[in-house]
Order: sequence, then C-alpha cells, then structure tokens
Amino acid sequence: MLLLALDTATPAVTVALHDGTRTLAAADEVDARRHGELLLPAVDRVLAEAGAALGDVTGIVVGVGPGPYTGLRVGLMTATTLGAARGIPVHGLCTLDGIAHAAGEAGLEGPFVVATDARRKEVYWARYADARTRLGDPAVDRPADIAELVAGVPAVGMGARLYADTFTGVREDLPEHVSAAALAALAAERLAAGAGDGGEAGGFLPPLPLYLRRPDARVPANYKVVTPR
Repeated sequence: MLLLALDTATPAVTVALHDGTRTLAAADEVDARRHGELLLPAVDRVLAEAGAALGDVTGIVVGVGPGPYTGLRVGLMTATTLGAARGIPVHGLCTLDGIAHAAGEAGLEGPFVVATDARRKEVYWARYADARTRLGDPAVDRPADIAELVAGVPAVGMGARLYADTFTGVREDLPEHVSAAALAALAAERLAAGAGDGGEAGGFLPPLPLYLRRPDARVPANYKVVTPR
C-alpha cells in the first residue's frame, strides 16, 4: 500500500505519502489564495522526499470538504485526474474527519466538535463521539445559531478559534487545519478494515465536493438582452 493524500478544503495546502503503517513524507503550507499554485509542487516534493514515483502510488486519498468552492475543487480535480491517469482508486474522506483523527492522535478523548472557517461569518462543523465516530452529517451555520449545542464542548479547528466566544471549549493546542498525514492514516485504517468506496458508514465518500451551500455566483435576475432578436 502506498497512499498519496491531499486536501485543499481549508487554507492549508497539505500533501502526504503513507505506506499503510506510517507517514513517509508530508508537506503543509497555509495560503488560502494559492491552492492551485502550491499543490502540484507539494506533490512532487513529497514523492521526492520519500524516494518514490507517482507510478508507485496504489491509491489517492482526498479531502472532499466541506470547504469553499474555489479551494476545494483544486484538490478534488487534482486527485481525480491523477487517479484516472494512473488507473488507481480515489478515496474521498470528509475533511472534518481528518481534523478529528489528528485531534485523537494528539490525545483528545470523548465527545468534541470540529469547526472550520466557512467565511460569511459562518462555520462548517460536526460533532464527534470520539476521533473516529462522527455524529451526523457536517453542517454550515452561524456560530450564534449553534451556541447552545457547542458551549463548553471541547472544540478543534480554525472555526472554533475564530469564534471562541461561542466555542467556549476551544482547544488551541490542537490542529487548526487538516493535515494530509492524518487523512492518510485514517484512510489506511479503513482500508485495513476492508472499507469500500461509494458511501460512508466507516468507508469512503465519492471524490465529489461537499459544498453545503449555494455558490456566490448568481445569474442576474433582469439582465439586459443586447443581441438582436
């Protein structure tokens, strides 16, 4: 097993190579405006550091969000293109699950919340029974609307840090963004347990974006026709 993992659903551009037991190499850079510019060079660096070639990779792992449209599609398109070019599977994972997994590896136990910045004064968030068990689907909400649900609950991620008055149990000692190394480790666990693609329930998601809301772009309601009839 040699998994190439990547995620661009948060401001972090993150790539890792995992052999099913450990992370062989990883690259992480936070820059919300340069996902497309940074991702492929990071893939090249990770492969070179591990002394591997793209042809050695047996599967691609990609975070499917939730995340903003522009950044998220960079990682998904790269993952699906690499998978199609090499004829290898592409395994989708919820980005929030990757943050939860990293928090668990750092020692966080029991119920907690993961929240990332959704912009527009909103957060993408989900509740977890533990680092491997998400309770329900991810959601996007204004922090004030979920205050009663998250107050005092241990919380991880940039969204929780930005709205610490709502996420009063925020853990600033734990990861604020997803890491591809954590995604790869989670995928390796699921593959070892026989997980399959096409759904969740302990398996993998299709490599399709979790946007959770409509895009910013809108077709004008009353645009002026300038072509002759």
